[in-house]
Amino acid sequence: MHSAEILIIVGIVLVLVIGNIVFSFAAERKHPPIGKFIECEGVRLHYLERGDPTAPSVVLFHGNGSLIQDLILSGLVDRLAAHNRVLCFDRPGFGYSQRPRARIWTATSQGALFVKALNQLGVRDPVVLGHSWGTLVALAIGLQDTYPVRGLVLASGYYFPTRRWDFWMMSGPAVPVLGDLMRYTIAPVISWAILPVALRKLFAPRSVPGNFKDRFPASLALRPKQLRAAAEESAFLISEAARLRSHYPSIRCPIHIFHGKEDRLIESEQARRLHQVLSRSDLHLVNDAGHMVTYADTRTIAQAVDNLNVSLDEPMRTISSRDQDRQTLPQDRERGRPRAR
Repeated sequence: MHSAEILIIVGIVLVLVIGNIVFSFAAERKHPPIGKFIECEGVRLHYLERGDPTAPSVVLFHGNGSLIQDLILSGLVDRLAAHNRVLCFDRPGFGYSQRPRARIWTATSQGALFVKALNQLGVRDPVVLGHSWGTLVALAIGLQDTYPVRGLVLASGYYFPTRRWDFWMMSGPAVPVLGDLMRYTIAPVISWAILPVALRKLFAPRSVPGNFKDRFPASLALRPKQLRAAAEESAFLISEAARLRSHYPSIRCPIHIFHGKEDRLIESEQARRLHQVLSRSDLHLVNDAGHMVTYADTRTIAQAVDNLNVSLDEPMRTISSRDQDRQTLPQDRERGRPRAR
């Protein structure tokens, strides 16, 4: 290769690096933090708090590649804030939360960090809701012996290891040195190009909601530092599911499991298998819904949270599976029967 060609390549790389740095600054200027910050174990976490501070607490965790705004745009935060104290976190490396490289950010390490943060914030006996990768963090918190939770609500989770080459393909930007070069050169460009297709897959069979298209801060999600976090979590997903699976039966709190029947990213069989091993779980399979079931059945998910937050002296209740049925139904005695919607 001639020196002129090398100079051209180096010049292109420099332009891409500088461009992505400027792009990150512009994204953060356009979309500043919308919540507060708390420092825990040297990690600065960004969180949003809504609702009545004296009401029962609900903690929300987003999925891989996302941030707080996803849960806000779904309508969950506003619905839940009507009756609860709602805390919604940017998980480490996403949004405005830090992700120090010296730590391996497994679901368990994230769960342990959030338990300490919740204790600092005075949050006791919350309902914990996780979407997608966030379900593993919710489960990790549910497995903590020293931090009781009132219940878990899990949406679109991946709970058991399977052969998924696509997860490994998305982990490239997490590779040291080479991944760093990718994140500051071609990875953001490629991510922007495939974003429309990726969103259609996530929301399918429904269309991407207009408010999501207009208000989701995609530029924050495609910054190089967030791409590293997303790539790491893609690489960790299968091993984390394999590591946690043997511990699921030890979870004793009540759990609601939601999954779209037509999820094109994570098969609904994952939810069925988890329901079989969790003795205190209810399964909600949602018709005409995909991976973003939090948008497809927001009302029912919020009602599931509210039902978990009733007095523990009252019997557990389960909500109707049909949008047109607004009454709360008595819980089935036969807990092994999934509720298809």
